[in-house]
Amino acid sequence: MQRPMPQLNALRAFEAAARHLSLTKAGQELHVTAGALSHQIRGLEELLGLKLFERGVRSIALTRAGLRLYPGLRAAFSQIREAVEALARESNERALVISTPPGFTSKFLAPRLYRFSAAHPEIDARVSSSVTNANFVNDGVDVAVRNMPSEHEDDSELAVEPLVDMAYVPVCSPKLIEMHGPIGSGEALKAMPLIHDESLGNRPGLLGWADWFAAAGITGVDLSRGLRFTSTDHALDATIEGAGVLLTHDILAYDELRTGRLIIPFALSLSSRRVYSVVYPRRRGDQPNVQAFRSWIRKEVDALDWQKWRASLSLAPRPEGARSIPRVPAKEILPHHLRPQKREPRKCKTGAQRRSRAPPMPI
Repeated sequence: MQRPMPQLNALRAFEAAARHLSLTKAGQELHVTAGALSHQIRGLEELLGLKLFERGVRSIALTRAGLRLYPGLRAAFSQIREAVEALARESNERALVISTPPGFTSKFLAPRLYRFSAAHPEIDARVSSSVTNANFVNDGVDVAVRNMPSEHEDDSELAVEPLVDMAYVPVCSPKLIEMHGPIGSGEALKAMPLIHDESLGNRPGLLGWADWFAAAGITGVDLSRGLRFTSTDHALDATIEGAGVLLTHDILAYDELRTGRLIIPFALSLSSRRVYSVVYPRRRGDQPNVQAFRSWIRKEVDALDWQKWRASLSLAPRPEGARSIPRVPAKEILPHHLRPQKREPRKCKTGAQRRSRAPPMPI
């Protein structure tokens, strides 16, 4: 006698939990509580007469039976998703949903996106700003731009195209210099109001003012003072108005540096070891809308005039304390922008828990 098929919801619950290796994340994806998800999985285990997960205090792991069941379900649900997505694309082939971090959206993408629309009037671009990982399965996202470590785990489901490296630079408004006078030394900078972009320091490996001052050889700085923002665009807006000196990613300050609304008070930048990358599901790489956006944003980055920006660096003083560390030649201050290179998409390989998400990112 043929064994009755398990309920589809129970299979879906197992597949999501196995992919994320987290009941909490799987529940968030399926819009149910972790408790409800666990109940569905236990019912599936009882029906099959097999234990599918080893449950720890704060983690789960697939058993031998779970490892045998997961690949088939993963492939089946993937085919279902692709079939539904294909229908959705046919009903609205003009739409392109782009997911980007808020700071990148406000300071880089939004001021330039009209050029994409002018070049591709057949595409309706829709920008979704988010500080969470792009979910290409449930959120309708076609392509994303993410702030990622230069070295990251590969993912077999996602293509990752490095777009532009990032460095940390101190910036301030000419208004601040008018109010407080020139910042000609490290001691003068210590007396200046600092602005903290806490979105830059909320992940392991990200740098902040403490790292910059250490590299500059400046000690005795009270980093507890100053304005604090959880959004890069808000921090930059305050800096433009003369509220203080901000440590930020060079690419996000590019337009304001180009127009003179911001200046660099000291010619010392820190490598972030991070990169903005274009991320998209490999199965969508040949879609015309996705191809058009990939090509367009690459051209926008390659067209940036970093030579002019480097010239402004050469006029800025260097912190006196930085003499004890090797001086960075001008060409090494901005190596990533001065010689843009086109790189092939990286083919990512992912674990079960990372299938539907872009690699760790954002700012």
